[in-house]
Amino acid sequence: MKRIALLLQYDGSNYSGWQRQKNANTVQEILEKALFKITHQRIKTFAAGRTDRGVHASGQVVHFDSDCVIPGNKYSDVLNNFLPSTIRILESVEVKDSWHACYSAMYRHYRYVINNSKFPNLFINNWSWHRYQIVLDEALMSIALKRMEGEHDFFAFQKSGSKRYNSITKIKNINVKRVEDLVLVDIKATGFLYGMVRLIVGQLVLVGEKKISPEIFTDRWVNKRKSDVKESAPAKGLCFVNTVYQENVFKKIQNNDLFPVFLIKGFS
Repeated sequence: MKRIALLLQYDGSNYSGWQRQKNANTVQEILEKALFKITHQRIKTFAAGRTDRGVHASGQVVHFDSDCVIPGNKYSDVLNNFLPSTIRILESVEVKDSWHACYSAMYRHYRYVINNSKFPNLFINNWSWHRYQIVLDEALMSIALKRMEGEHDFFAFQKSGSKRYNSITKIKNINVKRVEDLVLVDIKATGFLYGMVRLIVGQLVLVGEKKISPEIFTDRWVNKRKSDVKESAPAKGLCFVNTVYQENVFKKIQNNDLFPVFLIKGFS
């Protein structure tokens, strides 16, 4: 048996998320059906992180085991012939049996894109939240984020229905920056709670529109005031950018090349 790692992108607009579900169109199901067509084996895939309905991925990582004769570096080309245009394998490699797409990860990176222009943009509409009523104050939004880095209990930013036994996770880095009309919120963390990024962004927008202060934002999550966290950003603005491992198993594509350039021009 060989363990194969895949680096893939998908437009989540018309999928019910990554994970296979009954009576739902998911990325995992589509990928596993394609694997069956080329290997004639029922293969189970494991992802670095689960994305919800409508959420995109520019650098999702998946692994699976197979004794198929296809070389590890050829799976990308072969699979792309059996996948829809909304799912693309960027690279495939053979990895050690002990390597795991999820458990070997050091941290994951999500980015949320807010289009803060007066008018919608057809070319980025499916990948951004058009929040145009007020010009967002990104400086205030940055102030609100100051205490979030490190290990904390983010119970207030966890949607109901989570199966996690606790709501503690570690944020490695979180920041907000404006690139012309786009406001980008980047979060790197060891793990993410159910709905966490969208709830954070929903509250951040209130800060940027001066509807709540940075102090109120902080009070809500520090004191677990979940009942006050009612606004959640829509899924379409959220993207799973990439996963970082101790050793980079993918050699062809660098992490900085994953996210669409036209959405990060000037971002450092």
